[in-house]
Amino acid sequence: MKRLMNPHADDGRNHTVTVTTDDQQRQVEDELVQTVLASFRNTPDPRLKQLMEALVRHLHAFLREVRLTEAEWQHAVDFLTAAGHITNDNRQEFILLSDVLGASMQTINMNNEASAGATEATVVGPFFVEGSPEIPLGGDMAFGAPGEPCWVEGTVTDTDGNPVPGTRLEVWEADEDGLYDVQYDDGHTAGRAHLYTDDRGRYAFWGLTPTPYPIPHDGPVGRLLEETGRSPLRASHLHFMATAPGLRTLVTHIFVEGDQLLDSDAVFGVKDSLVKRFERQAAGTPTPDGRDLSGQSWSRVRFDIVLLPEPSPGRSK
Repeated sequence: MKRLMNPHADDGRNHTVTVTTDDQQRQVEDELVQTVLASFRNTPDPRLKQLMEALVRHLHAFLREVRLTEAEWQHAVDFLTAAGHITNDNRQEFILLSDVLGASMQTINMNNEASAGATEATVVGPFFVEGSPEIPLGGDMAFGAPGEPCWVEGTVTDTDGNPVPGTRLEVWEADEDGLYDVQYDDGHTAGRAHLYTDDRGRYAFWGLTPTPYPIPHDGPVGRLLEETGRSPLRASHLHFMATAPGLRTLVTHIFVEGDQLLDSDAVFGVKDSLVKRFERQAAGTPTPDGRDLSGQSWSRVRFDIVLLPEPSPGRSK
């Protein structure tokens, strides 16, 4: 602490003024960090204790690095409050926030290490819904949703190349207007289904040729993107979730080769191995299953899925 003489006092005499030095300010801030860390010392769960201590260290480091103002702190609180208010059963604004900050994708990267030629994972997104309708092999998961028909086929194998019969595949996507069924108000189901691979691990179904669409951007996350000059658009994609006994559940997408948004996907979900060629077929081209498309053009894509074994006991990955 420094004591300086103030020659500008009203009575004309020199007065002592107390000035806090940088070292003293740093000490005040350091002591608070240590006090907060100590408050978690008796946490019974060691993992929770580790998480809370790391959160405190990194959060306080951020606050001190940017010298956060009280007005900015209040703005952040208001932002999180607005995210909570707009969240409902069909919309999860906090997942959107995690997605656009890359936190969702980084968590997936850490927990789904690419290995042994297995299919890479990517974000689940906010529009997966339990209880989708079942379709047979070759069935149509669009259920009347608008868009160009797309024939999707492939196999599911393990990392040794063995087919995995009976794999449950959840598939879901947006329609050509860029909307998922849950974004409509009428409660209809479309653009989502599940099916099972056959005894040779094969699958096939009709969906829609994926098109780009914006993540919901009428809330606080959308305003954040606008204020930072970022686009809310996602690269065209089709969602998959593959589940089979003894193998690790895979959540992934496939993306459309040539899509101009592959390098600027709003949620950082694109991986090169997941970019596939959707081959456009002229109207009148015979379909693989003889389906009559009434003169519509269509596309086709192949996506072979390779699943990792379940983690060994004691391992989280």
